[in-house]
Amino acid sequence: MPVDPQLRSLDIEIPTQPEVLVKLSLLMAAEDVDLQALTTLIESDMALAAAVLKAVNSSLYGLKGRVQTVHQALTYLGMREVSAITFEMGLRAAFPPAVELEPVWTRASQRGLLMGRMGQMLGVDPWAAHSAGLFEECGKAVLYRHAPAHYPSMLRAATRDAELVQLEHTAFGVSHDALGAALCESWGLAPAAVSSVRFHVQVQDTMVLGEAIQRRSICAISALAWVLMNEPGELEAVAQSMAAQAQMDETLVLRAARRVSEQVLEAQSHGR
Repeated sequence: MPVDPQLRSLDIEIPTQPEVLVKLSLLMAAEDVDLQALTTLIESDMALAAAVLKAVNSSLYGLKGRVQTVHQALTYLGMREVSAITFEMGLRAAFPPAVELEPVWTRASQRGLLMGRMGQMLGVDPWAAHSAGLFEECGKAVLYRHAPAHYPSMLRAATRDAELVQLEHTAFGVSHDALGAALCESWGLAPAAVSSVRFHVQVQDTMVLGEAIQRRSICAISALAWVLMNEPGELEAVAQSMAAQAQMDETLVLRAARRVSEQVLEAQSHGR
C-alpha cells in the first residue's frame, strides 16, 4: 500500500517488511492456515524462531511447561498468537536494539495480547486487533532510528503521548502515530489496524472516537487496552463510552475486557 507522499518528503525512512513476515502475512490470509507451513516458515529463520520461543516462554503467557519447539508453541497458544509474536519479533529486529525502546516493545507485547483476545471474544477481527496493538507505538522506533541522539530526550520529557506528538511535530514535522500508520500501510496490515494506529493517541487522550474514524471497533478495543494497562479503575466508564460510540454491546465489552485482564494477570502469576 502507498505511503503518504507528505511523509516521503520528510526524509524519514520507514523500514521495509522482512521477507519472512511477507510470507507469514500470506499464510495468515488463507482461509485454512497450514500449520506445518507456518512452523516451517518460522523455523527457517533461526534467530527469529529463537526469539519467538523466548517470548512464548515469558511470564506474559504463563505456560506451565517450557515450550521447546515452534510446533509446541503453535499447539499451546494457537496460530494467531504465535504468528503475532513472530510479527512482534520481526518488527523489533527491523530496528537497532536500544534501552530506550524496551518499554515500547514490552507494552506492545501486552497490548497486542489484550487486544487480540478482546477482539476474539467480541467477534472483531482478532488478527487485526492484535496487530494494531503490536504496532501502536512503532512510530516511536522509526523516530528513534531517525534521530537517536535527539529523540530519547523527547521520550523522557513527555509525560503522555498527546504531549509527545506535539514535541515530535515541532522537531520533525510529523508524529509517531502518523509514522506508525505509514509503516502499517507499507507492511500491508489490515485497514482497521492502520486506522487504530493512526488515531490511537487522539482516542486515548480524549476517549472520543472522532468522525474521521470509520473503523471504530478496533480503536475502541485499543482504548480499553490502554485503560487496562494505565487506569484500570476507569474501565467501567470507558467501556460504557466506547461501546456506545462503536455501537457494541456494553455488557459484552466490559466482560471481555475484564476476562482478558484476568487471563494476563493469571498467566503472569504462574510465570513468576
